[in-house]
Formats: sequence, C-alpha cells, structure tokens
Amino acid sequence: MKPTAMLYRNLLAMEVEEYLRSYPLDGVVLLANCDKSVPGAVMGAVSAGLPTVVLTAGARPIARFRGRRVGTGTELWRTWEDHRAGRLDDAGWSEFEECLSCGLGACNTMGTASSMAIVTEALGLALPGTSTIPAADESRVDAAYETGRRAVSMVLEDFRPEKVLTPDGFKNAARVLNAIGGSTNVVLHLLAIAGRAGVEFRADDVDRFGRGVPVLADVEPSGRLLIQDFHDAGGLPQLLARLGSLIETSALTATGRPWASEIPPPSGVGDGAIRSLSNPLSVDGAFAVVRGSLAPHGAILKTSAASGALFQHVGPALVFRSYEEMRSRIDDPGLDVSPDTVLVLSGAGPVGVPGMPEWGMIPIPAKLAALGVSDMVRITDSRMSGTSFGTCLLHVAPEAAVGGPIGLVRDGDMVSLDVAGRHLDLLVDSAEMQARAARWSPSASAHLRGWPALYRNHVTQADQGCDLDFLQAPTPAHRRFVPPTVGRS
Repeated sequence: MKPTAMLYRNLLAMEVEEYLRSYPLDGVVLLANCDKSVPGAVMGAVSAGLPTVVLTAGARPIARFRGRRVGTGTELWRTWEDHRAGRLDDAGWSEFEECLSCGLGACNTMGTASSMAIVTEALGLALPGTSTIPAADESRVDAAYETGRRAVSMVLEDFRPEKVLTPDGFKNAARVLNAIGGSTNVVLHLLAIAGRAGVEFRADDVDRFGRGVPVLADVEPSGRLLIQDFHDAGGLPQLLARLGSLIETSALTATGRPWASEIPPPSGVGDGAIRSLSNPLSVDGAFAVVRGSLAPHGAILKTSAASGALFQHVGPALVFRSYEEMRSRIDDPGLDVSPDTVLVLSGAGPVGVPGMPEWGMIPIPAKLAALGVSDMVRITDSRMSGTSFGTCLLHVAPEAAVGGPIGLVRDGDMVSLDVAGRHLDLLVDSAEMQARAARWSPSASAHLRGWPALYRNHVTQADQGCDLDFLQAPTPAHRRFVPPTVGRS
C-alpha cells in the first residue's frame, strides 16, 4: 500500500469497530496476520468491547539462497546492500529475487508481524502457544478449532478485553517485546491499544520495563535464526518460562486462567532460538527511548539490532527533507559524507507524508558502503520495518510537519547521541533555534479530502501511538456496548 499500510491502520480499526457495533454479534474471532492488520483489528475490537480472541496466520516457509536460509525482510536488506556495494551482480540479484518471499504467511523473522502476534498472545488476546505456529503447520487447524471454542466460552463468561488489558498485562507485553528483540513498530501499536483501553502506558514504559530484561530470542534481525526455530523451541510459553520472575504471572491469558497456570517448566539447554538467562543476546532490554533538544517528546532505538560502538556519538548532520531527496542523493559519489556523519530524514512522520512510512533505515551512502561502512547514526520522524537493523533513531516527536526540532536541523549542525544517558541533542544554541522556529511555517497539504485529510487533521504523534484523537478512551464510543440478545434463549 502506498505510501504505507500504517496510514490505513486506523481506518481498519474504525471499520472493525463499526462492524461489531452494527451487527447483533456476541463475540468475535479476529483473523489477521501482517504488520498493521493485527493491531488495527485489535484496536477496533477493544473499542467495541465484545469478547475477543485473535488467531494469526503464521509465518511463510523458509526459502534458501545459495545454500543459506533466507529470513524474509532482513535478508532482503542485507542482500540489497551487497548489490549496491557491488558485492552481488545483477544476475545474483535476479537469482535472489526468485527465492524471496515464497509461500503463504508473514515474514519469518522477528519482524512486526511475528512481534505483534507474540505480544498479542502475551497480552492475553490469543490462546497460549498459538501466535508462532507456522502458516503451513497442521497444528494450526487444532489451534483454529480451540480458538473458536474459546470464543464461545468467552461470551458465556462475559470475558471482555478489559479483563486482560490491565497495567500488568501491558507490563508483560513490554517485557516480552524486549525479550524477543521485537519490532519498533509494536511500540506504536501498544500505545494505540492502551489508548483504546484507557490504560496508562507510554513509550518510556517499554524502555523502563525492559531494564534488566535479557534478550533471549535468537531470531533475525537481532539474532541468527528464524521464527520457525523460535516456535520449535517452545514459542512464547517457553520464553516466559525462561524469564521466570520477570513476568507478572497473575495477569490473565486468553484462556481466562493466569499465566501461572499456562507457563511450562523451562526446557532445553538454552542455546537455540530461545536462549537461557545465562546466555542472552544482551542483558538490558532491546529498546532505548531517548529525549533531548532534537526529540523533546522522545525517539526510539532498537539497541539489540544496532551498533554499540555508535551509542556514544557526536557528528555533523546531513539532512534530507523528503524521501525523494534522500533517494536521489544517497548514491551520489560527490555526496559530502563521512562515517561520522549523522544522516537525518525529516518530514516523514504521521502528519508529514501522511502515514509515517518505513523509511527510517536510511541506506548507507553508496560511496561509504563500497568502503565497507555497514552502520551510521540515522535519525528520522518516520518508522522502519521490524526486519530492519542499524543505529536508527526512529519516531522522533514532535515530527517536522508540526514544527518539531527535527525539521529545523541544517547540514553541518552537530548532533549528540548518548544512549546510556538516554539523550539525543542538537548542539545549536537556543537563540538560533528560536530564530529558525520563528521562520518555520507548515507546508501546504496535497490532501484536501477523504481519509488522508481526516487522518492528517486528527492523528496523534508517535509518542501517543498515531491513533486518531477522537478514538482514544475515554470517549462516548468507548462505553461498553451490550449487543442485542437476538437468538439467545
């Protein structure tokens, strides 16, 4: 979808909510799979308030390219960089294309689809053990049957989403997201779901609850393996078993029972797709939320997929004001750039495009990629794919299109990043910044009607989940809807 499916997540949520309100339904099974369809469906169902259970469709089969397994998305970015740098010729690229994304299902890495499915299970909206069943696995039939049975019992028990969407439920979701090295996009979706449920939950909580949580899922892009390996190792229930006391086990699952009743004993030696506490990928969570003069309301970094050598960095900015400008200049051999340069892409946020596309993994400039440079500090008000990686500071708020400081950065301005201190600052004196702000004015919108115009006028910033302001709780629409009793005895 152009410019991005994220533009339509909230429209999907509205559609789901209105369908559930307008028909005489008692409960709902949500069938979804990819990045925005799961959170969009969940957001709508939470606002409608009916008993709800989710069944996702799983990951696609694993392909092979020249003897190695292909992780969808992550392998695409790596191979594309090889092609840009001249390490893979056109014939090799065509060969790679033939084996990429073959088969039904979502990406088979820890991209947004798999991350969101696992977090949905952790929240108690999907049956334990069902979120990572591969698309072609026969056990999916049994999972579907049991999900349907549970939907009926949820109606009889009046078991609504509010039973699981509690502060402890969101705390578990944040810790699980850190432990799996999940997608940064899930942070936005969790914020939006919490906003629909009326639960106090902020982006900082993903960082705060992740402190001390080991990254145990050895799955791309943070690790080596694929989501099928994670499922074979026991999936979310086994991950929770390894996390032990870090999990709020009194929080309810979709079965209606607490996690204490659903978590199995730890098994295995912990050197596969789910590592042991003594052998984690990293020891202090997968995310950092940084703030400062460049991101007053925050920006997020996926530390588990970034370069630690860049976590303390000062360098000059090279600014791109649009995706088109970035694509037209990034491979220019005359580009004034060095490995210390901080690449900045502004104007790509929720209002700016609109829809906040996944443009945040700015390519390494071709002249540097050819020299072997594999990572740089990159800063943007947009997102990146959950399959992506690198030292990319994302979701900068406020965005450029509403007057955020990221829109005032100029080439050569010095930028300071301190991940340990959680700071991201533009080293320009306040008088100069005030002068720049006084000259700023919003760009005229090309969208004068329809959904894009409504979206731009009402979408919240990234630190609030990019939902529409009139859909957040508490609103009149959030009051519990009691369906008609047509057909009941």
